[in-house]
Amino acid sequence: MRIYLDNCCFNRPFDDQSSMVVFFETRSKLAIQKMIKDKHLELVWSEILDFENNENPFEERKVKILEWKLLAVENVKMDDFILDKAKNLLNLGLRQKDASHIACAISGKTDSFVTTDKKIVNKQVQGIELINPIDLVRRLYAN
Repeated sequence: MRIYLDNCCFNRPFDDQSSMVVFFETRSKLAIQKMIKDKHLELVWSEILDFENNENPFEERKVKILEWKLLAVENVKMDDFILDKAKNLLNLGLRQKDASHIACAISGKTDSFVTTDKKIVNKQVQGIELINPIDLVRRLYAN
C-alpha cells in the first residue's frame, strides 16, 4: 500500500500531547512510520513537502521530517498534471497547499492521503482516500 503523509501529519508528534486526540494521532502516526521502516507501507514524498518543510521555523523538526524523504519510494515533482489537478481541487474548498499535496499524492498513485486536518478528511476526492492516521492504523491492524 502506498501512502502520502501531509505536513501536519509529520508535525503531529511535536504538538502538545495533552489532548487525547492529538496523543492518539501521534501514536498512530508513529505506528505508520514503523510500517514504512519495516517496508509494510510505501511512502511517497513530494516537492510540496520539501517546500512546506523548508518553511518550518523549528530546525530540529525540519531535519527530523526531512529524514523521511530518504525512505520514500518516490519523490513526486511538480508538473502540469499536478498544477491542473490542484487547481480543480481548490473548487472543493481546499487551501492551495492542501490541494497541491493531494494532487501530488494522486500523481504518485498513492492509495491513501494521511492527514490530521479534519477539513481535509471530510472532503471526497475521486481517486484517493483521505484518512486520519487513527483510522488508517485501525484498518491496517484489523486485518
